[in-house]
Amino acid sequence: MTQINRRKLFGLGAASVAAVGAGAIATNALMEGTQPAAAASTSDPLPFYGEHQAGIVTPAQDRLHFVSFDVITKKRDELIDMLQEWTASAARMTQGKDSGTFGAVGGAIEAPPDDTGEALGLPASGLTITIGFGPSLFDDRFGLAAKKPGALADLPKFPGEDLLPEISGGDICVQACAHDPQVAVHAVRNLARIGFGKVSVRWSQLGFGRTSSTSRAQSTARNLMGFKDGTNNLKLEDASMLKQQLWVAPGDGPAWMSGGSYMVTRKIRMNIETWDRTSLSEQQQIFGRDKGEGAPLGKKHEFDELDFAAKNPDGTPVIAIDAHVRLAHPSTHGNAHLLRRGYNYVDGSDGLGRLDAGLFFIAYQRDPRKQFVPVQMELSRKDPLNEYIKHVSSGLFACPPGLRDAGDYWGRTLFA
Repeated sequence: MTQINRRKLFGLGAASVAAVGAGAIATNALMEGTQPAAAASTSDPLPFYGEHQAGIVTPAQDRLHFVSFDVITKKRDELIDMLQEWTASAARMTQGKDSGTFGAVGGAIEAPPDDTGEALGLPASGLTITIGFGPSLFDDRFGLAAKKPGALADLPKFPGEDLLPEISGGDICVQACAHDPQVAVHAVRNLARIGFGKVSVRWSQLGFGRTSSTSRAQSTARNLMGFKDGTNNLKLEDASMLKQQLWVAPGDGPAWMSGGSYMVTRKIRMNIETWDRTSLSEQQQIFGRDKGEGAPLGKKHEFDELDFAAKNPDGTPVIAIDAHVRLAHPSTHGNAHLLRRGYNYVDGSDGLGRLDAGLFFIAYQRDPRKQFVPVQMELSRKDPLNEYIKHVSSGLFACPPGLRDAGDYWGRTLFA
């Protein structure tokens, strides 16, 4: 991969606070209420080190490769060694370098290369790699049971879901986001290569076309139903809200999670063909927004304030009682917000010639029990959108805080 100009790397954003220590870049911009470093273009690198993991409030990239691993080694030391090697590799790849010291072609020709090589010549493309630990990792294999956070309790069964266990759960997840799909796939492929014999891939998902904006500098994206998605999503500029709703605070639970966040994933298949035969009027009533501008019904602009009290001339609510936007609104759930980071997916077609397509939902929050669970329970019981969607996969992961410098590694505070 191309070499990164150090001056460009350290000048990624005027609001970033960069520090060099064993090649590390650290930033605490989020907690200071300022915007963290951002790449000057979609080909440039983003900082790997910092108070929080990259890939959460980072302006959402266009491509995703998500993977969930099962740990197959029974040796704690082997797992720690792998996490250390993963961290070093991820630090290199996010800066546009090969995954290993000798790269794809620099080692002994008789030995397998240190890098798979499909990203040779490609820039960093804004790659971020984010890790999370699932509830199943905290069994009796590695002595972690006492460190399992209460917030990592298994999600309840929601009405109407039809989850496939083979594409749900997992011990460790990796979220790789980039502006180039080959860069994201390369990152996951090389971590899986490094983990051979210690972890095995449980399931994975490719995504395209972000469905949420995580910065006000980004326009609101559309899902495969054609509607703007996540208009009121938490944004990286919302420093006080992020502190309240996103980052785990001291006293919330195990100390190793302070500064981290909890990730929920849901693969939501859409009945595309049925939706496409539904009238525009009904589609808009279901969402509670117009399809073109994304404005709340009865309003003109996307970011106009929702008016749930507004009535039609016949006395019916302008925004229906069961409209998606009303059921999901924070006012319905004790001011619970989510930071959404989902992606569209198309996994070909099924045996009946229907598109296997939908939304790979990713949401980060401070405590799923108080945020995702009540929101999803309300939606699963009342949302008319359920006629057109089905939840087929689910995951819950504890994403630890960011890394201090090159001497740190993913899971250090957990395994200490």
